Amino acid sequence: MESNYEKEELFSPEKVAALAGHYKAILELLGEDASREGLLKTPERVAKAMSFLTQGYGQDPKEILLSAKFREEYKQMVIVKDIELYSMCEHHMIPFYGKAHVAYIPNGYITGLSKIARVVEAFARRLQVQERLTVQIRDCIQQALNPLGVAVVIEASHMCMQMRGVQKQNCSTTTSAFTGAFLTQMQTREEFIQLIGK
Repeated sequence: MESNYEKEELFSPEKVAALAGHYKAILELLGEDASREGLLKTPERVAKAMSFLTQGYGQDPKEILLSAKFREEYKQMVIVKDIELYSMCEHHMIPFYGKAHVAYIPNGYITGLSKIARVVEAFARRLQVQERLTVQIRDCIQQALNPLGVAVVIEASHMCMQMRGVQKQNCSTTTSAFTGAFLTQMQTREEFIQLIGK
């Protein structure tokens, strides 16, 4: 049966081929027959999937923010909440997933709202730990926009805790990182926590 469907791939063919060779060897080491019908294209599919899930290595989050940096005298809190994130635990290369809530108080400059979500994505699409991810997002926004303060809270579930090891299905992890007014002004931090909780 002939198919007219052709998917456009943006991955390096050389990189995909090299990764696929390794994944074929992994399948065989696990005791599988990499030549059986169901697994024939699996090494290539996994190679492309991992290239997609780690594409953040090829992105510059600070440049993402600077690409839409505008002068604006607004000095109240800007919050982008419930930003979905999917990342890979660097210890087991198993996914963790959840939501990021990001706020900043402009100091003469704002950025496009979608750029905040893109920064989260750029850092999440790498091998990560949630603690570092939280701090990287905070520091990137602070460095690119020099705001009066930045707040980042991430709530995530880790499949390395759910499907292996301790196997606890209903636990989640919350991390936070703050700068400026969110550190020094309790009322500002409380307002942020209240707003992301609604």
